[in-house]
Amino acid sequence: MERLGAPTGVARSTSALVSSVVVAVADGLGGHPAGEYASSLVALQLARVGPELSDEARVRAALMACNETVYREAAADPSRTMMGTTVAGVCVTADSVLVFNVGDSRVYRAGPGGLSLVGIDDSPPLAPGETHTVIVTQTLGGHPERTEVHPHVRTLPLGPESRFLVCSDGLSDVVPDADIAAILLDHFGGKAVFQLWRAAIDRGGPDNITVALVEIGGETETTGNAEPGT
Repeated sequence: MERLGAPTGVARSTSALVSSVVVAVADGLGGHPAGEYASSLVALQLARVGPELSDEARVRAALMACNETVYREAAADPSRTMMGTTVAGVCVTADSVLVFNVGDSRVYRAGPGGLSLVGIDDSPPLAPGETHTVIVTQTLGGHPERTEVHPHVRTLPLGPESRFLVCSDGLSDVVPDADIAAILLDHFGGKAVFQLWRAAIDRGGPDNITVALVEIGGETETTGNAEPGT
């Protein structure tokens, strides 16, 4: 499982941007081989092209290229057949935020109005009584034969005090949105990341827990690590 753009979990800046800044979480598929390798491929590829991701079309093209890379690498080594990963993240430009995802890793926006999910889960509808599902309907790689992806990408305005949470399902599957919202209301920076991780652990979080928090406004800071392992 890889995170890029905010290697210690939190990114905060007030500086004017001259190119796009990408923060993403890639979560290798459980039950498939080489998930860590697949997620690393995607993280590194997005890091390389990140400064060029200035509009929705370029983000979609980058994610489709990541999909091709995962399938190409899987085909080159039989031990990696059907490896795959989810991905979710934000591209922060000078005046907007491009939100993207493939799979069930999530992007939330937090603000005075509360917490809102701004990505789209690639999961089937929940049955009555279910709170989450392990089924993912779209991933980068993950199939025996090459399969096209249709990334979810949208543009949001960049406010003076914008906060975006990017996380794997290790957080969102076990911590209700209301609890995530309450933590982000009470805490900022590395403290917020730690409290989110702790909430998932306290609820028995069986999956890998990766959290990246992007905060625009306030003092420049990079702090906190919310991933205990991969």
